[in-house]
Amino acid sequence: MQVTDSPDPSVAEHVRRYLATDGASGHLEGGVTNLVLTHRGRKTGQLRRTGLFYGEDDGRYILVGSGSAITHTHPQWYLNLVAEPEVQVQIRADRFTARARTAEGEERERLWRLMTELAPVYRTYEARSNRVIPVVVLERAPQ
Repeated sequence: MQVTDSPDPSVAEHVRRYLATDGASGHLEGGVTNLVLTHRGRKTGQLRRTGLFYGEDDGRYILVGSGSAITHTHPQWYLNLVAEPEVQVQIRADRFTARARTAEGEERERLWRLMTELAPVYRTYEARSNRVIPVVVLERAPQ
């Protein structure tokens, strides 16, 4: 099945570079580690791909559904994960299936602190948003 890259040209270019070099170019972008996430569109069923900052916590990968500094809605990739939590992930040359879930309560707060230490820009996004920014946990599927 064909995969559609992010409609944001800079994100699409980042993903193409990452994939072409197995992350040699693009894994560390913006001073933060990045992965490539492939997810299924909740309305179209089409595979979509984007690059995202990530952190690590006890063998799991952590994402932040921030969107941008001015948005007051969750990003499309996050809404897609809620509808279909099975995703494909690439971290450098490592490709694997994972299951996504939204962290809640104390876990969310702890992971939020972890991610704002890695990418302080998330604090700015939080200050400009009128929503609770979701924190996503990716757990590798058993092999």
